[in-house]
Amino acid sequence: MSRLTEKKIIDIFQSTLNDKFVSEDVEYFKSGKKYFVLKIDTLVESTDMPKNVGLQYIARKSIISCISDFAAKGVKPIFGIVSVVLPRKLSKKKIEDLALGFGKASKEFGIKILGGDTNEGKEISISFTLFGITNKIIKRKGAKLNDIIISSGPFGYSSAGLSILQRKKKYSQSFGIKAKNAVINPNSRLMFGLKNKNYFSSSMDSSDGLSTTLEELARQSKRKFIITNVPAKADIFDFAAVNRLSAMNLIFNGGEEYEIIATVNPSNLTKIKKYAKIHHIQLYEIGYVTKGNGVYLQKNGRFMKIKDKGWHHFR
Repeated sequence: MSRLTEKKIIDIFQSTLNDKFVSEDVEYFKSGKKYFVLKIDTLVESTDMPKNVGLQYIARKSIISCISDFAAKGVKPIFGIVSVVLPRKLSKKKIEDLALGFGKASKEFGIKILGGDTNEGKEISISFTLFGITNKIIKRKGAKLNDIIISSGPFGYSSAGLSILQRKKKYSQSFGIKAKNAVINPNSRLMFGLKNKNYFSSSMDSSDGLSTTLEELARQSKRKFIITNVPAKADIFDFAAVNRLSAMNLIFNGGEEYEIIATVNPSNLTKIKKYAKIHHIQLYEIGYVTKGNGVYLQKNGRFMKIKDKGWHHFR
């Protein structure tokens, strides 16, 4: 019997429920002229929570995971609901840390947590659901010929940070702080998405990995993506070289980066660049859209296919 992948499991639910879900960053339905938008994300202790990261930060990350999807769609979050599974022996202090994390994050992003559910289990599990309303949904499909592909920030730090937290690695103090912070206290591009959504022809949150994001955008748009500029800083390549790691793997396949990958008409690029400069966002022009399918890295006149090797459960 072949091993079930995440996609095959989703296919089982789709066929059983007799519905064909469109793969998007968020779920939504239209009522009148408005879209009601929802997103749920789950963190499980054994697979999603590094042992040396405090529960206050884990709670925030459960909200960030949903916020990042709203950011990519240009949707303002309004309300949240949280469900937690907690072991019986979990200390009061750790539960207070969880609550503090939810409280701080809700204030940070201007959302109101309406309530939720608690249950008992063998390990910690957090499910957070986010709600919002918008006039427009920026979909994953929609990239046009000759569009420019942009990234709202650099890649590789989250993967590097996780490798530092999990095992001994060689790194400078400044790099270690930057990389570990990418795991423990990641950024959100919410305002960037809200302010620039009308310039995006397609967009997607990158938390499953850059290669996965690019592949999904290209597939749904039925276009070929050519990557001409790798969105990463020199210190990622230095860290990879010293530790005998693949820099390209750290950059393209790591996950949990929470950047926005979008395609834009060249005529709109100046407006996005202006916003990014004012708000100190390091915007990357990483490539362009052309006829065909798949994602390719262009280097020294040659084209190398970028395979989808980002984060997938059950792989």
